[in-house]
Amino acid sequence: MDVQRLELLRELADRGSVTAVALATHRTPSAVSQQLKVLEREAGLPLTQRQGRGLVLTDAGRALARSAADVAVSLAKATALWDEFRNHASGEVSLVTFPTAGQMLLPGVIKNLGPDLVLNCADEDPELSDFPAFTAEYDIVLAHSMSGQLSWAGRGLKVVPLMTEPLDVGLPVGHPLADRAWVGPRDLIGETWIGVTDGYPFERILHAIEQEAGARLSVSQRFADLALIESFVIAGLGIALVPRYTSGGGQPGRLVLKPLRGVESQRQIVALMRPDRAERVAVRTVLEALQCEASRVQQSQNTK
Repeated sequence: MDVQRLELLRELADRGSVTAVALATHRTPSAVSQQLKVLEREAGLPLTQRQGRGLVLTDAGRALARSAADVAVSLAKATALWDEFRNHASGEVSLVTFPTAGQMLLPGVIKNLGPDLVLNCADEDPELSDFPAFTAEYDIVLAHSMSGQLSWAGRGLKVVPLMTEPLDVGLPVGHPLADRAWVGPRDLIGETWIGVTDGYPFERILHAIEQEAGARLSVSQRFADLALIESFVIAGLGIALVPRYTSGGGQPGRLVLKPLRGVESQRQIVALMRPDRAERVAVRTVLEALQCEASRVQQSQNTK
């Protein structure tokens, strides 16, 4: 079987439509369909079937798509082994991150990469369920999750933990709770909250606070941008959940952080990759730089 046709089948399994595969592989939909038909003849079994206006994989198609992923991993390992013999990490690596992880990690990573390795970065701020989809477009996806929320489980992705970041309660200077060593759920009832957009990961912690305290929180505004949330807190317009390591960017001393006890309040930051892309020496080099920078950030924060 032709490796490139197997890769098209794998892309169809990942992306869900011939149109999406065509866009990603710079082909026309008819060209993709034709190549899949050739692969069916090579396999001797139906690999796709019509569903509405589109194509979906048959059981045999899904099994062969999984095999295609194994083939891609094997080819990537062979290429990586050759690169190791050459002892040279070079080329381009693409990475997408959510904004606060990019702010915290990427400047240090890029400064420490060799001159022959180019890291092309982009930022997105998706809902939790959307992170795995970016692995079809980028070599490395920086994602975050609350405990118990793993939208990438069972997706066949390589997952590398980078750090655990506490989420504190952000208060304006002079707030009545600002002198406390920590705060609990019952301390936070009756406060005005600046929340995140519905569906964003931090929302789960607000629900946990409500359950533990036995009362509803009053959320006056909701934003996706954490810097905007912090600006409302600094202005005295409410309190909010704030990532400890990236809070107060550009406005030090104007935001008071208090650890939250009584509910689990932290996020796990991970790198997601397709297994074949994770084998590339260049990708592994960037991943090692991410791990080193994440460790450096945590150590510097813990010594404050």
